Amino acid sequence: MAERSQYEELARQISAIGAVKREMARGLPPECPPASAAVLTLLDKHGEMRTSRLAELMAIDMSVTSRHVTHVADRGWIERRPDPQDGRSRLLRISESGERFLADLTAHLVEAFASHLQDWSDEDVARLNTLLSRLRTSFGDCRARGGTPHETTPTAPLS
Repeated sequence: MAERSQYEELARQISAIGAVKREMARGLPPECPPASAAVLTLLDKHGEMRTSRLAELMAIDMSVTSRHVTHVADRGWIERRPDPQDGRSRLLRISESGERFLADLTAHLVEAFASHLQDWSDEDVARLNTLLSRLRTSFGDCRARGGTPHETTPTAPLS
């Protein structure tokens, strides 16, 4: 197990990731806030699903998810249809227009990363991807055991 000081530094670094996310969000088109991009990405990755499943994947409340779904549906980026197993529910799927928009958005984000990380080696980028994936998995495992991420977060101030 790592020393406490390493976890404190990790907490500071993760907190600072917010600046990276904000910078990346500035590059999104005005009609596509980050949550809309997340809806499209998840529907593209996981396929057709109910709003409740999308809320679970996004780890946000159903009412908030519904607002995001309405936003992308109003732009024609997703389609909603009745769930044949439960007529009260709707199934969501990315539309052709949404797929094209997401492809353009992804290309833009890839270019932004390539520009900002141009002095990184392929190995460094691969290692970062691997470690971030492992971090997400560890927090997912914590949630699956009935715990919360706060149980493993150091209490030191994040500066």
